[in-house]
Amino acid sequence: MTGNRGRWPKIDQDGGIEDATLLILEWLGEQGVNAMIRVDAERVADNAPAWTFAASGGPLDHAMRADGRTVGQCMSTALSQLRKAGLSVPF
Repeated sequence: MTGNRGRWPKIDQDGGIEDATLLILEWLGEQGVNAMIRVDAERVADNAPAWTFAASGGPLDHAMRADGRTVGQCMSTALSQLRKAGLSVPF
């Protein structure tokens, strides 16, 4: 999808935020935000919140981090924080 801004594939409405995560990361990159999501195997084994989203740069005044037990929980928290920081993420 690089090189063709503004054209997004249709997302399965029943799939949830997990299906949009890569699109969100791509959109953030287009805004100049460095962002990543990762899973920590040790935290999975400990039944701790293993998913982490981190973002910095671009229009963000400060770096941010969100953690969750699932991708959906992690990204929901991240989207809330991004919106509070003034980014209108279109998902």
